[in-house]
Amino acid sequence: MTMGGTGRWGQRIRERVAEGDMGELTTELLKIAVANRNHWGGGWDEVLDALRPLSAEQRTRLSGALVERYHSAGRKSAAQINVLTLVCVVSRGLPEDPLAAERSLYLDALGRQYDCGYGLRMDVLAEAELAAGRRLTPAVVAAFRRAGVEGYRPAYVVELMKKITEPVLNVGEEWAERAMRNGSGPEWQALLTHLTTATASKPSARWDKRARALIEDLGADRVRAAAVSWLALVGRPRTFPLDARFSSPDVNDAYDPCNANALRGLAWLVSLLPPHPDTARGLGTLVEASLKKVFGLGPRSPKVANAGVFALSRLGGESALAELARLAARVTYKSTAKLLDGALRARATVLGLSREEIEELAVPAYGLTEVGRARHTLGEITALLDIQGSRAVLGWRNASGKAVKSVPAAVRRDHAEELKELKAAVKDIDKMLSAQTERLDRQFLGRRTWAYDTWRERCLDHPLVGTLARRLLWTVDGAPVGFANGELSTLTDDPVTSGREVTLWHPVGREPAEVVAWRDWLERHEITQPFKQAHREIYLLTDAERATGTYSNRFAAHVVRQHQFNSLAAVRGWRNKLRLCVDDEAPPATRELPRWGLRAEYWITGDGEYGTDTTESGTYLRLRTDQVRFYPLDAPGNSAHCWGGEYSMRPRDGEDPVEPLPLTAIPPLVLSEVLRDVDLFVGVSSIGNDPAWQDGGPGGRFQEYWTSYGFGDLTETAQTRRALLDRLIPRLAIADCCTLEGRFLQVKGERHTYRIHLGSGNILMSPNDQYLCIVAKSAAGGPRAGYLPFEGDGMLAVILSKAMLLARDTEIDDPAILSQL
Repeated sequence: MTMGGTGRWGQRIRERVAEGDMGELTTELLKIAVANRNHWGGGWDEVLDALRPLSAEQRTRLSGALVERYHSAGRKSAAQINVLTLVCVVSRGLPEDPLAAERSLYLDALGRQYDCGYGLRMDVLAEAELAAGRRLTPAVVAAFRRAGVEGYRPAYVVELMKKITEPVLNVGEEWAERAMRNGSGPEWQALLTHLTTATASKPSARWDKRARALIEDLGADRVRAAAVSWLALVGRPRTFPLDARFSSPDVNDAYDPCNANALRGLAWLVSLLPPHPDTARGLGTLVEASLKKVFGLGPRSPKVANAGVFALSRLGGESALAELARLAARVTYKSTAKLLDGALRARATVLGLSREEIEELAVPAYGLTEVGRARHTLGEITALLDIQGSRAVLGWRNASGKAVKSVPAAVRRDHAEELKELKAAVKDIDKMLSAQTERLDRQFLGRRTWAYDTWRERCLDHPLVGTLARRLLWTVDGAPVGFANGELSTLTDDPVTSGREVTLWHPVGREPAEVVAWRDWLERHEITQPFKQAHREIYLLTDAERATGTYSNRFAAHVVRQHQFNSLAAVRGWRNKLRLCVDDEAPPATRELPRWGLRAEYWITGDGEYGTDTTESGTYLRLRTDQVRFYPLDAPGNSAHCWGGEYSMRPRDGEDPVEPLPLTAIPPLVLSEVLRDVDLFVGVSSIGNDPAWQDGGPGGRFQEYWTSYGFGDLTETAQTRRALLDRLIPRLAIADCCTLEGRFLQVKGERHTYRIHLGSGNILMSPNDQYLCIVAKSAAGGPRAGYLPFEGDGMLAVILSKAMLLARDTEIDDPAILSQL
């Protein structure tokens, strides 16, 4: 019997009821309980409805018969739950409450599920529990609530939820549980309840009015202290996991959908409070947590992230503006990035400034009293906050001026609030340094210019940005300059104290001798740049690209990991759509360059077959790469089928197709920067640099590609790495063991001679070029190479670490490596 026959079940049950034969009725019901395998349909509901009109005497007899047969139905099976459901229906209102303990166990198990599921009619068990005078556990309430927010909400779930108003929020998320513990009084409960009504994209005047009244009842300081503590817990692991075996995405990484509205309301609420650094900090954290990617889902909750941006935009104050600027430099999710841009532009319009200017002015000093440094006196203790490279470090001096390793007890005891602020400043500085590094790196294509005095104030002498700007090269009125020994100077160390216009220096168009001279200058002054500048790769037009004319095949025919590619593209300002193995089309990975009136495209396609080469949700694990092209910014977009085929342009009504631009017409700096991005995408996400793929992957079909990439010709990035190693090796303690041989760094150990590929980091060892697998994590634990002229090249660090490990191969104790030696 299948659910296809359930339309007749109700009629058959009514016939058995009319016959008055409880034995036959019980037998028929048991057959139905076994046949109904969780398929939700009207037939099962019809059966339950047919039993409700039975007399008390009939229901008593039927209940007893069903209880007797309950345990033979199969422990924890769908049939057993169906029998339990039947018992709950027929025993409703009877003096006895049969199978109450069993019902409780099933409901407890439901509390560990994402939702109640529709086929089993668990609401019948819940109604029976309520009728017996017992409350549903908060976890069970949460499961029913989550079922109620799905696209289709059965009426019986809606009716059940009308009877349950507590707890206000769903348990399972740490912030929500803290909020309900903190908010035990009626005023707090009213506040939490109001948060759950934030169902629109923006608060109405009525919503704000009610929120202000609740804030007034509780006190703004109390509300802020509580709300900030809740915001700090958003995104933490669930307090108890849900069964995610059949869930894609993993619901344990996502927000509880019933609490998401409350989070949105919380953001709106705190924006009505007086401006405070803690509030702005909490909202910034909320935005980032809400945009964290969940596998198979994407960002956790864009609507919550957007609410955080809205709240920051109306909060006011320097701290809120700083968070908006920081997020604008980091956020890549399109709708949220657009809101951030709009918020900054609105603030800039009010102040009569440009978008770029407001973003620069928004960077706070975070208590730094000079570039990269602050000194705070806490009683007899001195706290020293120093920016060292890309992070802030907090140090301590006792009354005698001696350095101490940990926070002195006197500070913990007598200056707890100041200590809290200092630790918060360290975290804020680290986040802002990362954001400002990315912002400055984008200025090459942003074509930003500064008046000299403005530049000194906002960049070179700014307490935080100055720590980055003083490690970069600039041009003042066209002349290259750098900062060393406390002053701005030329390549020959002549001081520069004035000028008119400042731009960020780029090696494109510079003479090779000048570039090499600045590299020497950086090394002489031991300056580590926050990103590659003097050592930046330059991608000049090749003969092959002149031949193709309108496209570059330089980075075609690679196999890359899709999710890693997608993340890198977002970080570098590219727009991309994940390819699914479905009948759909997608545009190429695209970077818009409004300052140049151009759009760059990198053509990609999904690789493989459904199941073997996809996630459970059908998302391709890997992509194959193709051409790089350029179009006018306003040209219609191209698209291709997700699983392959030619890209084509589909103009809108009245538009004509637009041809790609000749590569010779692309400004050299733009061409170089775009190809540098693409080189990064391939270099990081290619399966060719993954030791786990030495067997060629599924069916070995990538063996040839893995070998050719992992040991093949060097890209521009790898060639830059080679040139740098040529300068660094003589300074290393292992210099006598190392030589550069073509594409490889050769390391002579006691056991073998090793060749490390300068592009992939893969290793071949003597004799016979046997492959040696050392994963980066193992190598990363080795000794550091000392001074490096720039940050951000992870592969360079891996290669140096592997070289130092292998130069002393007799000291290796890792079993996984020793087994290969």
